[in-house]
Amino acid sequence: MAALDISRLEESLAAPLHPLYVIHGEEDLLRVEALDALRAAAKAQGYLNREVYTADSGFDWQELLASAGSMGLFADLKLIEVHIPNGKPGKPGGEALERLAADLPPDTVLLVMLPKLERAQLQSKWFTALAKAGTVAEAKPVAGNALPAWLRGRLQQAGLAIENEALALFAAKVEGNLLAAKQEVDKLALLYPAGHLLTAEETERTVADVARFDAFQLTEAWMSGEAERVLRLLEGLQAEGEEPVLLLWSVAEDVRTLIRLAAAFKQGQTVAQVRNSLRLWGSKQQLAPQAVRRIAPARLVAALQQCAAIDRMIKGAEDGDAWSAMRTLLVELAA
Repeated sequence: MAALDISRLEESLAAPLHPLYVIHGEEDLLRVEALDALRAAAKAQGYLNREVYTADSGFDWQELLASAGSMGLFADLKLIEVHIPNGKPGKPGGEALERLAADLPPDTVLLVMLPKLERAQLQSKWFTALAKAGTVAEAKPVAGNALPAWLRGRLQQAGLAIENEALALFAAKVEGNLLAAKQEVDKLALLYPAGHLLTAEETERTVADVARFDAFQLTEAWMSGEAERVLRLLEGLQAEGEEPVLLLWSVAEDVRTLIRLAAAFKQGQTVAQVRNSLRLWGSKQQLAPQAVRRIAPARLVAALQQCAAIDRMIKGAEDGDAWSAMRTLLVELAA
């Protein structure tokens, strides 16, 4: 039926509910909030019977099909939740989901809750059937340039305003940890009265440093040209004990992708034509072309040579500090 931005799901629930919803994605907080919103809307619209199934190993899919096929007492409206924690229903589960999607039960709202899905799962028959029959909302990570706007919006909902400098500081303190970010917003709402304008000094004093870092954030930062964020992420990754060899592998793979993308552009190909072969999925569809336009092909080739030198440093075959060399490389690529 439709793919819906998860931030707009709650406002859509004021209308009569659809018979099928699918919520999936990486960001746990947004998935939980979407689940709570849908439960509340179902209750408000008279779906007072709620059945919850967790499809772990050994789950009996026939039990779910039987429940969906049975009419409740006096045809009461019913909400059926199917939670698939690993996102892999298996063959019996896939077939059961396809059957449900093809013949949605009357007087019932079916909700399928899934984690972050890999490309193979998104292209599976069961997910395709669900997406065709229902409303799909994906909980994408809120990071990078999107995080400050998200924080400002949450603060406004809590009755607070924030200075630009304070907002940048807030985002740096909670990046990669959206649940903790929400908790910090809730804390600020308790500490300050409605209408208060948060300053950088107040943010520094009251907001906990709960940021979490990963290689994808680093890719996003250097491809976007955010040198300061690159340095902050590298410092955090090193402090968390991340292995430089894993980061180096990620950087080298992304540089190779940009080289191939630059060659494809030179041959007149588009991003859409090479998206699958170059694995340009998610935000990389926008980030990689931007980086190719900004970084010359010769610089990318030189970056691969720097990656090889850093690899020798990690293995002890060449003098030098791998972390320092990686900082130099990525700041140059982000410049």
